[in-house]
Amino acid sequence: MEYNNIISEKEGYFQIITINRPKQLNALNKETIAELSDAFSKADNDKNVRVVIVTGSGEKAFVAGADIKEFYKFSVEEGKRLSAEGHQKLFDLVENLSKPVIAAINGFALGGGLELAMSCHIRVASENAKLGLPEVSLGVIPGYGGTQRLAQLVGKGKAFEMITTAQMISAQEAYQYHLVNYVTSPEELLNKAKDIATKISRNSPTAIASAIRSINAGYKAGVNGFEVEIEEFGKCFGTPDFIEGTTAFVEKRKPEFKGE
Repeated sequence: MEYNNIISEKEGYFQIITINRPKQLNALNKETIAELSDAFSKADNDKNVRVVIVTGSGEKAFVAGADIKEFYKFSVEEGKRLSAEGHQKLFDLVENLSKPVIAAINGFALGGGLELAMSCHIRVASENAKLGLPEVSLGVIPGYGGTQRLAQLVGKGKAFEMITTAQMISAQEAYQYHLVNYVTSPEELLNKAKDIATKISRNSPTAIASAIRSINAGYKAGVNGFEVEIEEFGKCFGTPDFIEGTTAFVEKRKPEFKGE
């Protein structure tokens, strides 16, 4: 698939995906969502990729929301389909990826942009970042998981406030509310994301995939996260990575994981 709206580049064990629509503040339209879905899926299936970093081009925005021109005349059924397809194609895909995904939030992360960042496993924001879900100011609600993931991250009360006021918060406030893991200068943003990715890449890819499934299970309705953890823990014992990791520990050397 050729990309018109994103850039996907491999750097060692990292796949760096950049949303590249700076004139539109990297807004998510249907084509961009399809391209992101393809790039994330390919990274997930590439054994040489251990961490994915997603960011926006330019200095103003990570993603400043969805492209309203595409759906402002939609019917009820079209709106429901838009939301459902977005969940399936991108936002749920990112959350359940077997590789950790780090969002490097440069500038505005609004609406679908913040929803994309919240789908990622780790978030780093630049000092100039502004985050928010302004959908109610347009007569609609967040439709790509925002009402659910925001409450999981910042708590029910703060999620109610952010969504119903439609106000943006600063990067420092986002850190205070546990919405982002770190705040850096704009110049150091990508380096910080790569630093985290480097630490992740030293560890077992199979164990990390199991950890992602186990952590996510605790936030899924009707799923017992503890039971999933027991199952995933047991599965680890049948992997070459487990043999390598435990053997390296006994032999007092650094393990060389192959993700098997």
